[in-house]
Amino acid sequence: MPVKNDALEEIETFSRVFRLGLLFSTTLRPLLTLGFDGMKKMSAWMDFSISPAYGKKYPDVPFGLTLIADCEPLTDSAAFDQYKRKRLRTMRKRETLAQISRRIAVYDRFFRSFGFPCPLPEHLERTVHSGFPKYNLFVDAHFMAEMCAGILVAVTDYDRVEGMLILDVAQAGETALGMGGRLFTTKEGEIVLRDEKEIICVLCQGADEKTRVRDTTRNVLFYSYGVPGIDAVHLREGLTVAAETLTRFGQGTVRGSEVFVGGSV
Repeated sequence: MPVKNDALEEIETFSRVFRLGLLFSTTLRPLLTLGFDGMKKMSAWMDFSISPAYGKKYPDVPFGLTLIADCEPLTDSAAFDQYKRKRLRTMRKRETLAQISRRIAVYDRFFRSFGFPCPLPEHLERTVHSGFPKYNLFVDAHFMAEMCAGILVAVTDYDRVEGMLILDVAQAGETALGMGGRLFTTKEGEIVLRDEKEIICVLCQGADEKTRVRDTTRNVLFYSYGVPGIDAVHLREGLTVAAETLTRFGQGTVRGSEVFVGGSV
């Protein structure tokens, strides 16, 4: 039997996971129903809405969600390390790296327009020179999704989300408690993700402490923010990396994967 080369294997894996995401996106979605506070529920497999304010201010800006359920701790560290090295080799190819760098520059400009530094340029430089960082399976998958696609991805413990998730635009002076007890104070027009109790992530400032992944996390939600100038296809690419990683090395199951643009899928 012929042996598959690395490129063919990656294409087939991407296609397999992406088709699974399309299955959830197209065959299981019912008619839109009214959700929390009169907003439209956008997904059949998750309580998620996009506020009218977001749709008005960022009509063409995508946002993606992927939920991986019943994940287990990493058991085969050697195979995972080999997998990461393979991903790294692909990412470091000249043309691929140039495209990733251009997308990260788009995020950097958006962050700076609100007066905040973007973490992605530093992450990219460190990854190119030293490889992907080593934390745990969930956080490592998050970094690979970001760096392989050149987008911004967050990872969270879905079981700690309280009620519906809402993609929204902040008013000036809202507050949120970030990781490590940092206090975030929003600026007018910042992109935020809320649950029914509070802000759980401010795009330009960071994610909250409440929903961070822990060793006991089993249901893992990845969400990817676009900004003006970033296409939906790149969010799908990054979320596919995250899904492949957790299904392969965490024995998780993809419960849903969708990318929304301007209040629609």
